[in-house]
Amino acid sequence: MSVTESSITYGSHELAFTVEVRPRRTLSISVHPDQRVHVLSPPDVPFAQIQARVTRRAAWILRQQAYFQQFRPSTPARRYVSGETHLYLGRQYRLRLEEALKSQVKLIRGRLVVHTPRPADAEHTAQLLRQWYQQHAAEQFQAVLQQCLPLLSEYQFPMPTLHQRYLQKRWGSCSPAGRITLNTDLIRADKSSIAYVILHELCHLIEPNHSRRFYRLLAKILPDWERRKEKLEKALS
Repeated sequence: MSVTESSITYGSHELAFTVEVRPRRTLSISVHPDQRVHVLSPPDVPFAQIQARVTRRAAWILRQQAYFQQFRPSTPARRYVSGETHLYLGRQYRLRLEEALKSQVKLIRGRLVVHTPRPADAEHTAQLLRQWYQQHAAEQFQAVLQQCLPLLSEYQFPMPTLHQRYLQKRWGSCSPAGRITLNTDLIRADKSSIAYVILHELCHLIEPNHSRRFYRLLAKILPDWERRKEKLEKALS
C-alpha cells in the first residue's frame, strides 16, 4: 500500500487530495467531514488518469466540502481588545492596549502591548498588529530560510528570494525562478512549522509538481513533514 498527495486546479480553487493504492478493482473518491479528499485506486491506474477523474468530480467535491464546512466551528472574530490572546511563533500572548501619543507594538513580559492614541479603535489596532506581524515575519522567515538551505546543499537550484504577504488559501508558493512567497500568517506558527513550509517550497525548486518524486524528496529532507503539516493546520485552523 502506498499513499501520495497531489492537487489539481479547478477554476479559482486548488483541490488537494491523497491517493491510496490498494489491491482493488475500481477507483473511488470520498470527501471526509474535515474536508479531506481521499482517492482509493487500483495499482495499475496511471496517475494522470487519477488526476483526470478528480478533475471531472471537482464540482461534486466542492459541494461536499461546502456541506461539511457548515458544521465546523468558526474561529471567533478578533475584537482587538485588552485581554484577547494572539499567537506569535507558536506562543499565545495576551493583548494589552495602552493609550500613548505614539503608536507602537512591543512584546513585554509575555504580553503583546499596543501603544496607541486610539485604544478604542479596533480597526486601527488591527492595522498596527498587521504591520508588526509583517515586520517580524520578514526577519524570522529569512532566518529560518538560512537554516533550511544547508539541508538541500547537494542539489542544484536557483538561489531563492523570499517574499511574504497575506494569502487567502495557502501557506506558500514557489516560482521556477526561485521566488518563494510565504503567507504572513505563518508568523503565528512555531519555527518548526515555518521550516516545514519553507522546505516544502524549496523542494519545488527541484521537483516542480506534487509527484511521487517530490514527496520522496520531502521525506528524505524532512522525515516528520506529515506531523509538522498536521500540527500547523491544527494550530492555525
